[in-house]
Amino acid sequence: MKKLYKSIAIVAVLLICSGVFAQAKKTTSVNSNDKSLLWEISGNGLSKSSFLYGTIHMICGNDYFLSEKTKKAFNATESLFLEIDLSDPNELVFMQKAAMSAEPLSKKLTAKQLSDLDIILRQITGMTIQQVDNYSMLTVLSLISMKSFGCENLKFYEMEFIGLAKESKKSIGGLETMEAQIHFLNKAYSDDEMIAMLQETNGEETEKMVQNYINENLPELYKEITTPKLMNENSKKWMLEVRNENWAVKMPDVMKEKSTFFAVGAAHLLGKEGLINLLRKASYSVKPLLN
Repeated sequence: MKKLYKSIAIVAVLLICSGVFAQAKKTTSVNSNDKSLLWEISGNGLSKSSFLYGTIHMICGNDYFLSEKTKKAFNATESLFLEIDLSDPNELVFMQKAAMSAEPLSKKLTAKQLSDLDIILRQITGMTIQQVDNYSMLTVLSLISMKSFGCENLKFYEMEFIGLAKESKKSIGGLETMEAQIHFLNKAYSDDEMIAMLQETNGEETEKMVQNYINENLPELYKEITTPKLMNENSKKWMLEVRNENWAVKMPDVMKEKSTFFAVGAAHLLGKEGLINLLRKASYSVKPLLN
């Protein structure tokens, strides 16, 4: 059970803005130069390049990959920065505590919300609302998301990068804390909106998202994750824009100290308030590294 809580906690933090509940749309014309998960950051006084990589956070083991260009960029840097430093024991302890709810869902949610959530749980996980009564909504989100991938051997990109960083003795850091992420999530979505997202969850859509990730189709991933079904103006503000702005302020000092490999959810890269545009506005050169 302790191992389960740890896994749920890790997935919970990775879920935030990961695009797990993405809804695919027909592909439209995009800038082919944006079709890359890996971007090089240089200029503006940097002595060495840093890199920005968009992750899917979790993926079935059979679909997991790291391209040669990504390995090369990772090996060329001195430090790894994730959304959260998942190598920090204090963060893991906080996440394990956050996996449980201070108030049972049966007391927190309305009768309709409980009924809707029970239907979703039964359809996707085979569990009932009674079995998750003491979990937080974020944990329930995690359980359903893991099942939507349809495999037992999930791999987590952030944990893989941490393992590689430890092997090569890179320093590891985080752009924010788990506490901050939960704060943003609570501002972004009501319980009704979270349940509505879960109602859109299914294996077919997850499979489409994974395929776009494998193809490094960043524009399509961004479009799927930011569809109005998943993000209204308020949720987009708190899940993407505010966090991106915070990170874009922090990244220059990190890059000035050490060449850094930044690995964050793919949805954070594109858009007017995306990290690529914000770093360019701060006078950095940010260019895609194509296959």
